[in-house]
Amino acid sequence: MADERRRPWWDLPVTISVAIGIVLLITTFVAKPFSIPSGSMENTLQVGDRILVNRVVYHIRPIVRGDVIVFDGTDSFVPASEVPDRNPIIGVLAYVGQSFGLMAPDNTDFVKRVIGVGGDRVTCCDVSGRILVNGTPLTEGDYLFPEDSPSEQPFDVVVPSGMLWVMGDHRSNSADSRFHLGSPGGGFVPESRVVGRAMNVLWPVTRVDSIDIPETFAGIR
Repeated sequence: MADERRRPWWDLPVTISVAIGIVLLITTFVAKPFSIPSGSMENTLQVGDRILVNRVVYHIRPIVRGDVIVFDGTDSFVPASEVPDRNPIIGVLAYVGQSFGLMAPDNTDFVKRVIGVGGDRVTCCDVSGRILVNGTPLTEGDYLFPEDSPSEQPFDVVVPSGMLWVMGDHRSNSADSRFHLGSPGGGFVPESRVVGRAMNVLWPVTRVDSIDIPETFAGIR
């Protein structure tokens, strides 16, 4: 006699679809994994690290100096004319893969540290070689890549309202705001392009840790 309690054939596919849908909702609105594609944030983040990006936090508080953010660099770091059109089906598959942390991020996605927010004057450098934010020097030894200087490239910028000045922790290996000073956006990243804040390293297990704001930013006014 057939087992009348046997699950219908469609039960497993529906369960899997619901599970995928829940994951996609979470990664779209709450948090998502992100794979570090380059060494521009070493040693804070290393190539291949999987991090958790909080997508909610900036609905609760503003972006602040010292935050490590993930952002879409279209029209700031990557001209829109250089972003190729993607087949919608490929786009959906890529989004699903990235949501589960199974695929590398798009080449328009970047991770950098916020050095200046709207209204800040950021300059390089004082007589001691330190970057200044509103006249206050940053002590960056806690996160700067060993033997890197704060910047070999001098600059003096005032960050427009709604924009950010961002830099990698591995300054000699980071094409950040300094690199894009001559671009149409002047090297600034619109706050509207920020995906979220990098909160934790999730993988590998030997590197699991929170990504905190360095103390040096607390004294800036």
